[in-house]
Amino acid sequence: MGRRKYKEIPEEDLEELHNFLEKSNKQESVLLSTLNVNVKCKTENQKKLINSIKENEITICSGLPGTGKTFLSCAQALKLLKSKNPAKYKRIVLIKSVTTLKNEEIGFLKGSLEEKMEPYIDSFMDNFRKLIGKSRTNSLRGFGLIEVLPIAFARGRSIDNSIIIIDEAQNISMDNIRTLMTRIGNDSKMIILGDVKQKDIKNKNDSALEVVIDKFKDINHFGCVELRDPNDVVRNPIIRIIESIFEKLDNGGQ
Repeated sequence: MGRRKYKEIPEEDLEELHNFLEKSNKQESVLLSTLNVNVKCKTENQKKLINSIKENEITICSGLPGTGKTFLSCAQALKLLKSKNPAKYKRIVLIKSVTTLKNEEIGFLKGSLEEKMEPYIDSFMDNFRKLIGKSRTNSLRGFGLIEVLPIAFARGRSIDNSIIIIDEAQNISMDNIRTLMTRIGNDSKMIILGDVKQKDIKNKNDSALEVVIDKFKDINHFGCVELRDPNDVVRNPIIRIIESIFEKLDNGGQ
């Protein structure tokens, strides 16, 4: 059997492709230049989280609900994307466990993979919409500057030039967190977020978050931050009361 012959791409088609890519790059640059991310930390532990993201390749954070861990991480990711060195960070990659609340299975979801992921990833998008608005968030996704990556499709990939945010890590198993952490490529940062008190994973002993915080906390290039002080709750002060009651129940109190 002879070799298959490939047709040469006509010069005018190559020129059209070049012009399209050039136009697309200009549109991306204009879009990034319009991003105005102005977020101030409200607590000392929030400052520790931001500094850890700036200084380390991998940051692992466990925090109470309402402490702003995902919001701040998304804000810092946008700042890095817009930074003066655009060749370093070219996209934000979002990864989130699709584990549902206990006894709240939602059954089969119709549609494409992206449509199936949408209900799980919407909390991420809420943060971006608050930071830069719905239109710019949709544009970033359209240009591929924000990418959603299901855990099931992460194996084998090397994620270069990216800010990778992994949320709900308390619902990710040890095997899967190992796979995800080893996806980090050149010129990338990884931010792992979760709450050790809100495990929905079927076997709670499989939860990876507490283990990775414990094992990586004193290793160079890793930063481990905890936002577990009730004063770290900034969403709504009533969450502090709710958490204190459930904390007592968890400890066998009345």
